[in-house]
Amino acid sequence: MEEIKTIGVVGAGQMGSGIAQLAAVHGFDVWLLDSDPNALGRATEVISNSIQRLISKGQLPQAVGTDAPKSIHCTTRLEDFSAADFVIEAIAESEAVKKKIFSEVDKITKSSAILASNTSSISITRLASATSRPHKVSELGIVLLLCSDISTLSLLVLLISIWFISFEMYVHGCCLTWRDDFLVNCLPAGICGVTSDKLYLILQVIGMHFMNPPPIMKLVEIIRGADTSDTTFNATKSLAERFGKTTVCSQDYSGFIVNRILMPMINEAFFTLYTGVATKEDIDEGMKLGTNQPMGPLELADFIGLDVCLSILRVLHAGLGDMKYAPCPLLVQYVDAGRLGRKSGIGVYDYRRAPTIAKQLTRL
Repeated sequence: MEEIKTIGVVGAGQMGSGIAQLAAVHGFDVWLLDSDPNALGRATEVISNSIQRLISKGQLPQAVGTDAPKSIHCTTRLEDFSAADFVIEAIAESEAVKKKIFSEVDKITKSSAILASNTSSISITRLASATSRPHKVSELGIVLLLCSDISTLSLLVLLISIWFISFEMYVHGCCLTWRDDFLVNCLPAGICGVTSDKLYLILQVIGMHFMNPPPIMKLVEIIRGADTSDTTFNATKSLAERFGKTTVCSQDYSGFIVNRILMPMINEAFFTLYTGVATKEDIDEGMKLGTNQPMGPLELADFIGLDVCLSILRVLHAGLGDMKYAPCPLLVQYVDAGRLGRKSGIGVYDYRRAPTIAKQLTRL
C-alpha cells in the first residue's frame, strides 16, 4: 500500500468541505471537487471561517491554520484526481448518484488508490460494484520470481491457473494482488513449492462515515464491504487515526451502527410530535435533560437535514424490512414542503425567527 499523501474529496457541501478542512490541517494535499463553482466558493469561505474560529478558541495553532487553506485545491475537473492516493466521496445520499461518481472516479484514479464513501446508510458492497479496484494484473509476474522449487509442469499449471483467475476477475471487475491465504483456496493442489503468500482478491472500496461536523466530531465509522480487503481497512483506519479520530467498525448492513440506532429515535420523536403527545420544545427538552444529550432529537434532525434523515430511514426500511423504520408522515410532509432543517432556514424549527437556536447549533 502506497503512503497516503494526496486526498481527493468529492462534494463541496457541509460534509465535503469539513472533510477537506480536516485533511488539510493534518498535513495532506487536498483536491476538493464539485461540479458547481459557486459551491466551491462557499466551501472555501466556510473552511476559512471554521479555521479562524478554531484558532481563536486555541484549538488550532496559528501556523497550521495559515498553511492549511493553501493545501486545498478546488476543482471542477475530475481529471485532477489522477494523483490522489485516497478519495472520499461526500455527495447526496443517493445510491444511483454515488454509483455514477464511483464509476467515473474509478476510471481516473490510479489503480492503487482507495475509494471511500461518506455514506451514512447505503451499502458499500453495492457502491463497489460500480468500480474495478484495481484492474491491472501486470504485477503477477513478480510472483513467479518469488516462488521457489517449481518444476516446469507446475509452473505451467500455475500460469494457466493465474490466467483463468485473472480472466474471471477481469469479467467481474476485480484484481489480483498480495495476501497470505489466497493460493491455498484458489489454485489447484499439487503445485510444488508454492507457498500461500502470493496472491489475493482485493477490493479497495470502503465506507468512511464522518460525523457532522467532521472537524469537530471525534468518531469515524468504518464500513467493510463484502470483499473489502484487510489492507484497505487498515489503511483507512490508520488515516482516520491520523485525523485524530476514534474509529468503530461496522459490517455492511443498512444504517451501519450509528444511524441504525439514531434514526429510529429521531423518527419516534416525529411520531411523538405528529400524534400530539407533546410540543417540539418539550420533546427536545425532555430528551436533553432526561437522557443527558446535548441536542434533542428534533433539533438534531434539523442539524443533520430532514431530507437526509428521510433518505436514511427509507434505506433502513427497504434494507431491513421492519416497519419501525417507516418514515413518519410528518417528516415526509416537511421534506416535501422544502422544510429541510437548518440549511434551508426552516425545518421543525424556524431559524429565521429563532436566532438563539441557530446560534446554539453554530457552536457545535
